[in-house]
Amino acid sequence: MHNLDIPAPEKRMRRLRANDTMRRFIRETHLSVNDLIYPIFVEENTDERVEIKSMPGVFRETETTLVDKVKECDAAGIPAIILFGVSKHKDSIGSDSMQKTGLLSRMIQIAKQAAPNILVIADVCFCEYTDHGHCGPLNDDSTDVDNDRTLENLAAQSVNAAKAGADIIAPSGMMDGGVEAIRSALNQSGFNKLPIMAYAAKFASGFYGPFRDAAGCSLGGSQGPKDRKTYQMDPANRMEALREVEQDILEGADMVMVKPGLPYLDVIREVKDTFQMPTFAYNVSGEYAMLKFAAQAGAIDHDVAMMEKLMCFKRAGADGIITYHALEAAELLNQQ
Repeated sequence: MHNLDIPAPEKRMRRLRANDTMRRFIRETHLSVNDLIYPIFVEENTDERVEIKSMPGVFRETETTLVDKVKECDAAGIPAIILFGVSKHKDSIGSDSMQKTGLLSRMIQIAKQAAPNILVIADVCFCEYTDHGHCGPLNDDSTDVDNDRTLENLAAQSVNAAKAGADIIAPSGMMDGGVEAIRSALNQSGFNKLPIMAYAAKFASGFYGPFRDAAGCSLGGSQGPKDRKTYQMDPANRMEALREVEQDILEGADMVMVKPGLPYLDVIREVKDTFQMPTFAYNVSGEYAMLKFAAQAGAIDHDVAMMEKLMCFKRAGADGIITYHALEAAELLNQQ
């Protein structure tokens, strides 16, 4: 024994951690099913849903199984889904997504009919619908995406999604002026009440790989640049992210998003504090896959890590989270 006179601490932070009831009583941040948005991939002209190997537990749904998946989300209390098409009718401009009979329109209509009260978010972009995989038509020498031609197409795509019954339009391509073009087109077409959720700060990230497997929009062909760095943001730039968000708000965005989520918690917090707008985080495919494969290897407890991760988005300032964990998380939250 040491003959030291160590005074007992007067301030004992552990008093408020003594049991689960006390911890819940003083908890600062709360996660609920209402915070979750579930992304769904829909492949056309296929008879069977297929699991995505790089995303265990996530499937490419068919247009038939989409009905059951949307109803499952609705029954779990998840308020919103976001749809991504896996098109088999690709061309250089993604024209199928601008057609009222195309996959984008069909899957929105199917989802709304399956569960009329669930919010259907239409991801408006062209990477899933172009044969080169970029987020818009290329310029004449195929060295980059033609920003201003893309704006015209985004306007048409957004109006098409609105006519199909989308509740929210979510432009994800990071084109300069994209929100303004969409807002103008929606207003002129009688959809002035339809909100826009802008992918306002979307970074050129290494965490998107599994999504590109899922949506069939990987690059690597002979057309266009080898990556998306001329339109998605440099991961090193924090202040630029704030300028991007501000610009989208000025152009008419009703909600803003930061993508990816985990590596950009600092950006989520700054966006929320600076603009006080409804702010969303996208817990992207690579973040999902890391947790899944780590759990499969026995390195972590999946459910504990999943709920901690989702809580962190809320703590950072996110009002909602787009996550492939939504159904799993909803099951746990509904048991509480």
